[in-house]
Amino acid sequence: MKKKSFYKDLHTLIPLVFSGLLCIGLIFILWQKTTLLLQFEKQLIDLSSIFIAISGFLSLFILLYLILFAVNLKKNKESGVSGLEALNQKMHDFREIIEVLLQSKMWLPGLKEYIDEEFAGLTFFQVKEFYKGKSKLAIEFLQEKNNYADTENLYLELKSLVQTEVKQKHIPESITKPEFYKKELVQKWLEHKCGSGLWYYFGYKYGTYKNALDLESIYERHQEKIMMLANSIDSKAFEDSSFNEVFLSKLGEYITNEVLPKLYQLQEKSSEKLPPISRYLYLIFLLLVFFGVLLPLAYFLFSLSILSLIISYAFVISTVFFISTTFFRFLNNSVNN
Repeated sequence: MKKKSFYKDLHTLIPLVFSGLLCIGLIFILWQKTTLLLQFEKQLIDLSSIFIAISGFLSLFILLYLILFAVNLKKNKESGVSGLEALNQKMHDFREIIEVLLQSKMWLPGLKEYIDEEFAGLTFFQVKEFYKGKSKLAIEFLQEKNNYADTENLYLELKSLVQTEVKQKHIPESITKPEFYKKELVQKWLEHKCGSGLWYYFGYKYGTYKNALDLESIYERHQEKIMMLANSIDSKAFEDSSFNEVFLSKLGEYITNEVLPKLYQLQEKSSEKLPPISRYLYLIFLLLVFFGVLLPLAYFLFSLSILSLIISYAFVISTVFFISTTFFRFLNNSVNN
């Protein structure tokens, strides 16, 4: 990575060095010519109006491009935020379903106490990332032998879905509904496929776990609440569903495939910042305005030395050279990143 970064910097540094050398060379050559040829100074002055016009046009073009880019970015953010609100509501409803499941009696006797008391503070993320060696509790949990038929992992996974912080150790009795879910939390949910446990335990491997997960013990009013919440998530997807293992499997699949990826994408979109190329163009804009427009005007207004006009010409020409040798690379990096 360091080697790649070095070459990336080198591709920018080389044109910058050559542009600097070109600028110095032009200043030296033009200054020499003005001292040797009396008519050359007049030629520089005659060309100044064309030079100012070209610099002004380029500056205006860059400025308009930056304004349009900023307006478009703002529109994208606004559309992303409106989409986020709908997805956030889906997550709120889904987390309410998870809360009902966590508080239900479908779990084997003693499982909740085993996780919430004996392994208090342990999170699903720590268990999934045990190999990093950051949590001794996670390693102890994985080494522990118990009689909960592996459903303790599902319980931990569902607990992770009612968290509002990645490092949240304790879940409140009543879950909170944040205005926006933190990006790092959504990223963790995606990374560890949180929600897919519903598909795995109630779908793919339900035959193995059905004796350890007693769905019939969930109160009927809670089942109705779950179905109502599911229909508010997506009335078409769960229109003909009834509360059973097939529904829970479908719900887990829907959340992991439809909601979480889109939620993360829209978070990325809404938090999008101006790319490096915008800063690059703004720097070019400043150089063109100062050396291509303001400095020549100052020469005429304040009767400055011809050297100021020479510096203006040299800087603008070297800036154009730098643009021509680096613009495509900046554009390519901006698109790829």
